Amino acid sequence: MADAVVTVFLEKLLKTLAEEGRYVTEFRDLFEKLQTELQLMQCFLMDSDRLKRKNQSIRKILADLRELIYESEDILADCQLQSRDGNQFSQGWLACFSPTKLHFKYQSGKRLKEIIEKITSIKQNISSLLGGPLLFQPEVTNAQEQIPRWSSQVYDHTQVVGLEADTQKIKDWIFEAAREGSQDILAIGVVGMGGLGKTTIAQKVFNEREIERHFDRRVWVSVSQTFTEEQIMRSMLNTLGEASAKDDANELLKKINQYLLGKRYLIVMDDVWSEDVVWWQRICQGLPKGNGSCIIITTRIEKVSRKMGVKEVRIHRPKFLNEDYSWLLFRKIAFAASDGNCIYPDLEDVGKEIVEKCKGLPLAIKAVGGMMLCKTPYYREWRRIANHFRDELIENDNSVMASLQLSYDELPSYLKSCFLSFSLYPEDCVITKEQLVHCWIGEGFVPLRSGRSSTDAGEDCFSGLTNRCLVEVVDKNYHGTISTCKMHDMVRDLVLKIAEEDAFYTQKSLNCRHVGISNNMDKGQLSENQKLRGLVSTTKTSEVNKIESSIAKKFSECRYLRVLDVSKSIFELPLSSLLYYIGSLQHLTYLSLSNTHPLIELPASLEKLSNLQILDVSYCQNLKILPHYLITFKKLKVLNVSHCGSLQCLPKGLGRLSNLEVLLGFRPARSDHGCRLGELRNLTQLRTLGLLLTHGDEVGDSEVNAMVNLQDLENLFISCFDSHGSDLTSKLDKLCPPQQLHELSLQFYPGKISPIWLNPIALPLLKYLSISFGNLANMHQNFRGDNSIVWKIEGLMLEALSDLELHWGMLQQVMPTLKIVNVSWCPELVSFPIEDAGFRGGVWTKEERRT
Repeated sequence: MADAVVTVFLEKLLKTLAEEGRYVTEFRDLFEKLQTELQLMQCFLMDSDRLKRKNQSIRKILADLRELIYESEDILADCQLQSRDGNQFSQGWLACFSPTKLHFKYQSGKRLKEIIEKITSIKQNISSLLGGPLLFQPEVTNAQEQIPRWSSQVYDHTQVVGLEADTQKIKDWIFEAAREGSQDILAIGVVGMGGLGKTTIAQKVFNEREIERHFDRRVWVSVSQTFTEEQIMRSMLNTLGEASAKDDANELLKKINQYLLGKRYLIVMDDVWSEDVVWWQRICQGLPKGNGSCIIITTRIEKVSRKMGVKEVRIHRPKFLNEDYSWLLFRKIAFAASDGNCIYPDLEDVGKEIVEKCKGLPLAIKAVGGMMLCKTPYYREWRRIANHFRDELIENDNSVMASLQLSYDELPSYLKSCFLSFSLYPEDCVITKEQLVHCWIGEGFVPLRSGRSSTDAGEDCFSGLTNRCLVEVVDKNYHGTISTCKMHDMVRDLVLKIAEEDAFYTQKSLNCRHVGISNNMDKGQLSENQKLRGLVSTTKTSEVNKIESSIAKKFSECRYLRVLDVSKSIFELPLSSLLYYIGSLQHLTYLSLSNTHPLIELPASLEKLSNLQILDVSYCQNLKILPHYLITFKKLKVLNVSHCGSLQCLPKGLGRLSNLEVLLGFRPARSDHGCRLGELRNLTQLRTLGLLLTHGDEVGDSEVNAMVNLQDLENLFISCFDSHGSDLTSKLDKLCPPQQLHELSLQFYPGKISPIWLNPIALPLLKYLSISFGNLANMHQNFRGDNSIVWKIEGLMLEALSDLELHWGMLQQVMPTLKIVNVSWCPELVSFPIEDAGFRGGVWTKEERRT
């Protein structure tokens, strides 16, 4: 990962030199010399991951280089702080000669010179190992590093190829058992090697519409290699109902039985490893019998399925994909932009050569297909990949691991850092895209090019990994955008291996630079590690992270911590005590305290965090006030205060945060003592805005057009939950959202008729519309547009609108580009189709709309 570390550092160095900070300028010659030395090595470093696996000497050299780069980055960060302190607090030019400043200048300059000498020596050692000098080739580097081929999701991950017969076989077994009326629980095993598609088959069965209708309850459990019986049962109850943190194993099993009693249920135990199945025998004995219920077990070990009660006649062993299916799956991914059609005749033969090396394993085919999707469609480039794949297979005969390693080697350097961040999370952990993107921005992994916002660029990085099929999709929102994800255990094995080699994260070393907070973490990684850059909550839904007081206070000693995410954590000391010391973390760029209910107010020490770019205090129900110093965080790009029920308003002057790109949970003040809606006019960089409106006086007559000139605003979410007074509806009717709005969500809208501005003339670029809850009964006549102007909406969600009368025919007429429809609990809709091949999502007839 040396190329990733160097690239991130050079990105920061170039940006900082351009800003002309005083202390940075004083070291300009040294930093520029360091920049030149690193640029000379960049072309070599792009291939370093492959070379270091073959050469122990190169591996040691790159490890030394990585440490020097991290130290250089720390010096650069300190220079920025010193420059800012000097500008803000110095009393004239004499302040430059204070003992602390002089000491800093002397020590930093001396160390920079030493680092440059060592890096120069490293460059010479690399040259001698490679048998020639390193040459600087900026055009080659920049062309591939700066511009991703696809910056949005291209491949539809729901597609399944070649497994139709497998899923049909299992469905036949299920329906056959139901017809026979067996009083036993049907046990089905899906057994095979890693990467063969066992989980995909089980998911396909689990999500089939006829299976959904057949069973009253469906439960999916991902069984990690380090699971406990209690974790399994809590995972089941997350789907079925609630469990108390105090419940023991017997109480948990009793609740599971109560939720399933009298129901026909399907339970999937995915990826079971342990041959000791006593835990399963206890759970199984507590499950209600009869009613045609079914258990599906996926495992790599046949003995496991037998011990879990699967009979030979109900074991399904998926086969490798044949040549035709392998090529079809590869085409659907590699040529997703052309609907899976290979439109480049010269690439077909080399493409089939690559596919042949995957040996019919779906995971390997997806990995190489995703990699080729992101490559330019040139024969020379595809031939290079095919040759590298051949070399990998010589060293590693496992075609899945070889394809994954190749996919990692071919990642742009900035994506390698993003990819390794998955090493912090436990096996089978479901991760939100938001947390990942925020961590990447906070660490500086996200490259900024052509004026692109950091949040948009972070989304591009996420798409870069999903398009390469290195990340599995767990949940999508109503219009198909990925919201949560996880990692296949074989991909995670590779991530852990590389992360340990590069000291990014390891469970053993006390000197790694990133740690995931979990209940089984090595406490020494916090109490003894001064190199930390990122500390991230990795709480699973069925667990909580407990932070001991003796460990928590050590956070403040990690001077170069960039990312601190303690969301969903339980503290054994008051949270205010932990945050009391947080002001010493002056390099912190991302702070998440989300879902920490002890939080009542932010401490005064937080005011020192002038580098903060992302602050997330969402779901802090007891948070009552945000401090006024918040308006001094000039670098703040993301502020999330959504679902903070006790928070009345935000501080006056918030409009000064001109770099804000995302503002969620904004509740305008009802008086001049807080931030009014009119201050939004100054937030010209906003991409996403979440408004909470409950009273008419939150919107002044002169403020209704506060959003109209926010030309970058694409996503607007308006919630009127717990609204009061009829005057709010008239104020909402006068709002003026910007014309370029891309997505709109209305929740708990208090009016009976939709707003006047909800029409295709006022919102000509709107692609996604969601309306949920509230009193809406009819759409305003403007909603239809006119003969020449209709909606460009592609995704529509209508939810829990019990009074809404809407006819399907009219909707089709005014929304001719509609592709995705999701409707639930809308009993007055007329003629909506039950299933239409042209639509994805839930679409029901009037009779079924209450399910």
